[in-house]
Amino acid sequence: MTDQAAVELVGDIGGTNARFALTREGDVHLHAIEVLPCGEFDNLDSAIKAYMQKVGIDRVKDVCLAVAGPVPSAKDPDAQFRMTNNHWRFGLQAIREQFELRSFKLINDFTAMALGVPNVAQDQLIHVCGGPGDENRAKLVIGPGTGLGVSGLVPIHDGWVPLMTEGGHVDFAPTDETEIRILQILKARFGRVSVERILCGQGILNLYQAHAEIQGVSAPLDAPEKITTAAIKDGDALARHTLRHFCEILGRTAGNAALTVGSLGGVYLCGGILPKFLEFFLESPFQAAFEDKGRMRPLMEATPVHIVMEPYTGLLGAAEALRNREVE
Repeated sequence: MTDQAAVELVGDIGGTNARFALTREGDVHLHAIEVLPCGEFDNLDSAIKAYMQKVGIDRVKDVCLAVAGPVPSAKDPDAQFRMTNNHWRFGLQAIREQFELRSFKLINDFTAMALGVPNVAQDQLIHVCGGPGDENRAKLVIGPGTGLGVSGLVPIHDGWVPLMTEGGHVDFAPTDETEIRILQILKARFGRVSVERILCGQGILNLYQAHAEIQGVSAPLDAPEKITTAAIKDGDALARHTLRHFCEILGRTAGNAALTVGSLGGVYLCGGILPKFLEFFLESPFQAAFEDKGRMRPLMEATPVHIVMEPYTGLLGAAEALRNREVE
């Protein structure tokens, strides 16, 4: 990356860490990946300066950052962005001027995840179920993490249009008496119950506590990672039941979204949760729930589903966004 005139900077900024990398104009290959703790910096600009100093460059021409939260319009000259889960706050125009940028794109983190999926290497995709699909059809990108991210990719002549959705906030739709009881328990706690109340890290704990209440047993575990560990390593019956049900509900939800988007091009499961219990997930009721769509079963059986193992999918998506004219 010695020709700094062609250097572009991409980032994937979360509540805890900021991931940065360099790319070349028109290319999505990542170079000089670094992960910086957000808490060590006053704001975005100081983190960018520290990164640039660390990798030995003094200027970049274009920047794209993926961030968690609603993104302001790029057409607003006074647009400000406040990070949801850390103290950073910055103005888009101020960053452009400070670093003398030709362009500065700010995109939602799950939009970046979607844009990154077509650039993920095949060896970083774990096939879960489904046939070959149709590369000329839309793709669904969905993933439980801090919340439930849902996006999609619609093919156009020379690339993809990402869908910016809040699909994780659709209603939780129970299908049997147990799930009706779970809905009642969570409704008493939260009011409206979105599917994200179950399909995220905290959602695993919500589901675990609800099952304990239904079964009339204690719920001693107080964190999602403790539940997954107990399910996988300790054979804890309540934890295993909870995690299997989590996978089943994810299968139904992903199947519903796939039907809505028409994603015969594939369903891609992203986020940091599923890779932590991959073998358990592959043996779970996910596939049965995903395919159980009545007359639409043949369509679901033909739809390929993959788990995305690439840890820097968001950075790949930010690099893709720089060259994607559909992303402002």
